[in-house]
Amino acid sequence: MTDDTSTDIRVLVVDDEVLTAEAHAAYVERVDGFAVAAVAHSGSEAIRALRADAAIDLVLLDMNLPDTNGIDLCRNLRTAGLEIDVIAVTAVRDAAVVRSAVSLGIVQYLIKPFGFAAFAEKLGAYRDFHARVGSAVVTDQHEVDASFAALRTSTAADLPKSLSADTLDRVRAALRAAPAEGLSAGEVATIAAVSRVTARRYLEHLADSGVAARASRYGTPGRPEVLYRPR
Repeated sequence: MTDDTSTDIRVLVVDDEVLTAEAHAAYVERVDGFAVAAVAHSGSEAIRALRADAAIDLVLLDMNLPDTNGIDLCRNLRTAGLEIDVIAVTAVRDAAVVRSAVSLGIVQYLIKPFGFAAFAEKLGAYRDFHARVGSAVVTDQHEVDASFAALRTSTAADLPKSLSADTLDRVRAALRAAPAEGLSAGEVATIAAVSRVTARRYLEHLADSGVAARASRYGTPGRPEVLYRPR
């Protein structure tokens, strides 16, 4: 674990397999804005960690644990008044489990096995969501819609064959740094180190997926320039 700053999202990694937990913790430390607060290998260890550290923001939770399952653990957390965000990280593909996860407010569901790109995209989407809902008041319906849209990501499995997860990560990272009015495809291309045509293709995919919003910039001769910003 590394020393974290006050702005880092502090993460509890919960997985019964020691090597898997260590791998996920290492992944967390590679994503900007996140720090590992603790690692637990059972439900009871997870609850102890959460009670010992009220500053934990997020739990990466395996659904299969030696003393409980992830769904029951989430129910226990809610019953105990521990309103903490959870990302399910699991090999479980049962539709009933997914429905239960949604009903309990689990914010993301990441199916094993996965690579770092898919992992980083889920955490990046959560970081956007966390930043949007961090204040005490949500200003309007648009802000509410944008907060939920931030959780929608396009994983490698969902991408068209012409797109790559690594390039998508770079474009999304550039977009997250956009000013309020947004960035053009050319500006994103410069930041992400890709061609303008490539940047536009990925930006259009993000816009069509509801992750980015389009706007227009006027003031120059000819057609208005399309700008993109995160929703």
